[in-house]
Amino acid sequence: MMDLIRNFPAISILLCLFAGIISSGFHGKPAKYINLVLILTVTALSACTLGYTLHTGEAFVYVVGKFSAPWGNELRAGVLEAAMALFFCVIMLLSICGGVKKLVGEVAEEKRFLYYVLTDLLLSSLLALVYTNDLFTAYVFVEINTIAACGLIMIRQNGRTVEAAARYMIMSLLGSGLLLLGICMLYDITGHLLMSNIRESVIQIAASGAYPIPLLVTIALMSVGLAIKSALFPFHTWLPDAYGYSTVSSAAMLSSLVSKGYLFLLIKIIYRVIGFEIFHDSKIINVLFIFGLMGMIFGSLSAIKENDVRRMISFSSVAQIGYIYMGIGLGTKAAMIASVFHILSHAATKSMLFIAAIGLTDVSGGSRKFQDLTGAAYRHKIAGVTFTAGALSMVGIPMFSGFISKLLFAQAAVANQGKMLPALIVLAVSTILNAIYFMKTVIRIYTPVEEKGEHITCRQEKLYALTCICFIVLNVILGVLSQPIVDWIQAGLDMFA
Repeated sequence: MMDLIRNFPAISILLCLFAGIISSGFHGKPAKYINLVLILTVTALSACTLGYTLHTGEAFVYVVGKFSAPWGNELRAGVLEAAMALFFCVIMLLSICGGVKKLVGEVAEEKRFLYYVLTDLLLSSLLALVYTNDLFTAYVFVEINTIAACGLIMIRQNGRTVEAAARYMIMSLLGSGLLLLGICMLYDITGHLLMSNIRESVIQIAASGAYPIPLLVTIALMSVGLAIKSALFPFHTWLPDAYGYSTVSSAAMLSSLVSKGYLFLLIKIIYRVIGFEIFHDSKIINVLFIFGLMGMIFGSLSAIKENDVRRMISFSSVAQIGYIYMGIGLGTKAAMIASVFHILSHAATKSMLFIAAIGLTDVSGGSRKFQDLTGAAYRHKIAGVTFTAGALSMVGIPMFSGFISKLLFAQAAVANQGKMLPALIVLAVSTILNAIYFMKTVIRIYTPVEEKGEHITCRQEKLYALTCICFIVLNVILGVLSQPIVDWIQAGLDMFA
């Protein structure tokens, strides 16, 4: 049984790829059910992999096709990879379930099967980015991820989604190009594509003092490439339209999963390819730190100015991505733990906010303007409660995951004397700004108003209500049972090293 579990990462990726192929031959409900069964199956496989790595206390490597390096591809699974894969599966399942009813009106029936094909491909690419131990394979699935995400944005095929998809594609290709150029340079320097082999060569090169400039350029190219793809400020201009005008399920998945897959890949590169110490000495972290702080402020200011609830949530993502890069830029193990935890926290919270927002807009005549959302929480109680829980988490109220994230970032900042002051100041200012636009929205939806529009109860939308409850429970679990999760993250980062 133990030997069988070692195959689960590869089986999960292949199942997603084959499910996408099979779904393309079906229309309507069969494609939906294939997608549902797939996600549940991969979730179970990921849970087994996590249990195995926790039990053994060590990571394992699976050689695809049984061909040794440099001809074969490797997958590597430790505590952190398995936990991230499991979390991605859960978030995707909840995002699809929360928006499945709305999908009927958003996507034409003859194209609905394509939606599930794209989600299958998206999940396969995310799992590959999590598990891969090979840089070229990582790049291939980065492109698959880009294609799937672009398709999910423009599947509604109206003017705004096509324009948003075009912007996303341009910026994403720029990021992919820089990443590929960095990989090529690294291959030229080291002669390897497997992460473990590259790291050994990089350590030797750094110790000998050879190729200092090419190595620095390589680190910069890969960092900037992934920063562009994950929408770090100022490369975020595509994000508000992409998240704001796509289908609700697409917005939930794009905000919570796609950018997080790139961020996780960057963390893997820092630890498993370049080496944390070498990356720190390159001073690239200082650049990421500065732009992370800028993203925290400018993303929040842009959110305050928005009058569209979905675009407000989208700009909030820019600020939250800034948090993660700030943690990376602090350059300590504690800060990296905070960044990884915030990946989980933000993924769980942001998808919840998008799902809740669609419920509020449905009882407000379909309008996303703040003035039209007045009293919406009374007309759709579960959506109001869910949005409020997500807002409280984003602000950093205890009992929710966002509080733990901010606490971990603050503790990491205090431990870094050189960057403590700017980190704490921006963290405090960003928290205040978060409170302004999120609490403004909560007050708006709970402002009593003369009855207007339809009322929706939990009995009318049972699946939606169940999804909202699951999102709230997940967020509270991350907030209340944070210590075991932090321990898993620490163990996973130790396995990286």
